[in-house]
Amino acid sequence: MNKYLQTLLFMLLCVTAANATKLKGHVYDRKTGEPMVGATVSLDKTGKATTTGLDGSFELKDVPKGSFSLRVSYVMYKTIVQELEITKEDNPHLKIYLEDAGKVLQEVTVLSQKNGSTENTARRIEQQATQVMNIVSGKAIEISPDLTVANVIARVSGVSVERNSNGDGQYAILRGMDKRYNYTLVNGVKIPSPDNKYRYVPLDLFPSDLLERLEVYKTLTPNLEGDAIGGAVNMVMKDAPDRFQVNANIATGYSQLFFDRDFTSFDASNINHKSPYDINGSKYSATPADFNKGTVTYTSKKPAPNLVGSLSIGQRFLDNKLGIIIAGSYQNTYRGSNSTFYNSSVNNIDQYAVITNKDYRQYSEQQKRLGLHGKVDYVFDKNNKISLYNVYVNLVNQQLRDVVSTSYNGQYHPESGNAELSYTTRSRLTEQKIYNSTLHGDHKFFDDKFKVQWSAVYSSAKNDVPDNTSISLNGVEENFQSRRTSLGTTAPISRRWERNTDEDKAGYLDLTYNIFRGDKKLDVVVGGLYRDKQRSSFYNNYTLAQLADHAPDQYGKDFQNYADLNYLVVSNPTGAVINPLTYDASEKTSAGYGMFKYNDAKWEVTAGARIEHTNQGYHLLFPQGESRPTGSQIYTDVLPSAVLKYHLTDKSQLHASYYKAVNRPGFYEIVPSKIVNEEYQERGNPDLKRAIADNYDLRYELFPGASEQLLAGVFYKRINDPIEYTFQPDAIRGQDTYYSPGNFGTAKNYGLELDYIKFFNKIGVKANYTYTHSRITTPKTSRKIDQETGDPVPFLVNQTRPLFGQSEHIANLSILYKDTKKGWDAQLAGGYTGPRINTVSQFLNNDLWQKGFIQMDASAEKRFKGGISVFAKANNILNTPTKLFIKGTNPENNKIAEKLVQNGQTLIRNDHYGQSYLLGVRYKFN
Repeated sequence: MNKYLQTLLFMLLCVTAANATKLKGHVYDRKTGEPMVGATVSLDKTGKATTTGLDGSFELKDVPKGSFSLRVSYVMYKTIVQELEITKEDNPHLKIYLEDAGKVLQEVTVLSQKNGSTENTARRIEQQATQVMNIVSGKAIEISPDLTVANVIARVSGVSVERNSNGDGQYAILRGMDKRYNYTLVNGVKIPSPDNKYRYVPLDLFPSDLLERLEVYKTLTPNLEGDAIGGAVNMVMKDAPDRFQVNANIATGYSQLFFDRDFTSFDASNINHKSPYDINGSKYSATPADFNKGTVTYTSKKPAPNLVGSLSIGQRFLDNKLGIIIAGSYQNTYRGSNSTFYNSSVNNIDQYAVITNKDYRQYSEQQKRLGLHGKVDYVFDKNNKISLYNVYVNLVNQQLRDVVSTSYNGQYHPESGNAELSYTTRSRLTEQKIYNSTLHGDHKFFDDKFKVQWSAVYSSAKNDVPDNTSISLNGVEENFQSRRTSLGTTAPISRRWERNTDEDKAGYLDLTYNIFRGDKKLDVVVGGLYRDKQRSSFYNNYTLAQLADHAPDQYGKDFQNYADLNYLVVSNPTGAVINPLTYDASEKTSAGYGMFKYNDAKWEVTAGARIEHTNQGYHLLFPQGESRPTGSQIYTDVLPSAVLKYHLTDKSQLHASYYKAVNRPGFYEIVPSKIVNEEYQERGNPDLKRAIADNYDLRYELFPGASEQLLAGVFYKRINDPIEYTFQPDAIRGQDTYYSPGNFGTAKNYGLELDYIKFFNKIGVKANYTYTHSRITTPKTSRKIDQETGDPVPFLVNQTRPLFGQSEHIANLSILYKDTKKGWDAQLAGGYTGPRINTVSQFLNNDLWQKGFIQMDASAEKRFKGGISVFAKANNILNTPTKLFIKGTNPENNKIAEKLVQNGQTLIRNDHYGQSYLLGVRYKFN
């Protein structure tokens, strides 16, 4: 019986295989050659139908033999009907080309743009770009798991991100070059940073759903500003569509972290944005009554669900002459982390750090992110167009950090559960905002031989941290039970006000003259810019304590809540406003450039030079014994560059580039400031010089399909006077150290990049890998024994290491699934960031390294009729922690109960963020 069944099954399979016939092919846009994704393909009178996949391919299975009509249709395109003779075997692979069904547009309409957010458009721009660049399309951003630009950019080859305290990306590191070596553009215009230290923009300010695409420039041409040794980030915002369009979404979600613990917050409703000094003047002596209790009024409970949403509306009017788009995005999210930090010190000769105490930290952060942008453009005729663009972003971060510190001293007995503790709670409200307004014009003269482009720009950026409050209590652990005991005796409460504002006024002008055109084309381009940047910075700090003759208040007896504390005095009633962090500064930049652009059937050559003049200075408003209360740096740089492209075929090319670039110090870095942070003292360096680098690139570029690519390149950078932050001993008090920027000789940075995008019908693969190798030599402190006294004596020794923040290996892999017929989009995205230096130690072999990590995210979307779709996003699926370690061990650390020493490394920090989930609805009308 079994043999009979096996024989029957075999015969059925043979019959099925013999009669199975397949019909395969691709559908393309006749004008552009781009594959048509989602076109409907049907075989009349058979009921067989399908849609084209991500590469424009289709397959009809089990089609009968005979003569049939194949029908191919797509919205806004003419339907194609093709007669076919289908045989059992040798059916040809079909190539079908669709034509636009729209009416012939008026001449002025040619200036309107096609959809700039598609994958096809992104690949075409990469292929045609003069500079080496990578692009993330708006469509890819929409279906990705990412909510901010900082997280989107982490998917780009050669890019890693520096993350904030809740695990989200914040700053971009391009090709191993720290955030200071990059700048940020909006629609091609540089914007100021609200950051209180650096001139470069925190990318987590920008909601990703405002973007049409994200461009990452890896090389520069003379018409681009020259202070980007690592590269530049250009956020191209949404533009007015050719027809009425509405795009809206709303979503909610939760963080896994708060399933396991409560969210702790403080009352920020009545927070004072002005200090007592601001309100009452410099001669006023503050009293405890000047400080409200909101920042020390804490509550712990489960947070509300996250809420995010966006809306954009756009259309062209007046026969496509007038284009208008407005868009907005709002995100209210609750994030946090659980962190363990092991503080250390180096006291012995040639020894690694000894752990002195442990901080267990819980962060609770509520982030309110608002983004608004609008653009109006008017096309007067085919030669004249003008536009006005405005963007405003605002991020309010309300963070509470609760710390329990265990001292590894004589009171520490982990076997019996006894230890000396301290409790520190910090409540901090940070508001960062950026505003940019750009008036831009495009004009053509003499039959397009002469072109003029100009821009008038106003930008502002602000960072405000009002009433940053920190309060410290003593504590104890007895028999494994921990409790607070009393208010700290030394500066138990601090209240700090910090703010800084940048205001930029700039003008751009570019002139292009065409020498000849045809099979060969030559353009000469000249232009320049002028920018006036003004910064103001304010710092005000008060210390509150109990009366000297009053015994410290006991927790649980004299006060139950921090807001109940009494008997406080202000030990510095003027608020320590007289310090170098209250200053005004300015930077005036003028630049001019000239270049030529030549291209023929095989070659594209762009070469020229840029000259930038910088006048940067500061003025301390309240100098207090500083030897340099004012300072300035004035210099001029000549920055040549050249780009060479050779077209091997119409789909492949070689792309070579050289450019010279600078990196200017930030204001904060050159002001002779001195500030004590939670873990170290920080100082400015008025002698800090700009860094100058020579940059070389070579890339092979293949674009086999309109949305596919293979990019393989190498790069090399030689940086003179690179700027790095290091711990340095005080010139007078050698036992004191401070964290300060400095210039350190010459650094080298080189590597290779691979970028691959391929689609197989419904499945797509996006993968990239970057290898980066860098070296810099900086002085470190070591110790030796004085032969006469027998005491350890510090001395300096040079140590060679990688650049700060540079990972040797970075990789990303995304698996995409798209079924246009059933309306599905899904993505599983993983990224690997290799080990990198997180903090540069003053001591030899004691740098803090971040362990390599893998982060996994996912997203999915299901579309329904009527423009409605449902989507889900999940981030940090693997709950990947951030771990910091020292490459070495000290025998003293083996005595600690926690196993911190493993594989020759000492664990210093361990942060966990938890997963986050989002579920939402999207509506599109177009």
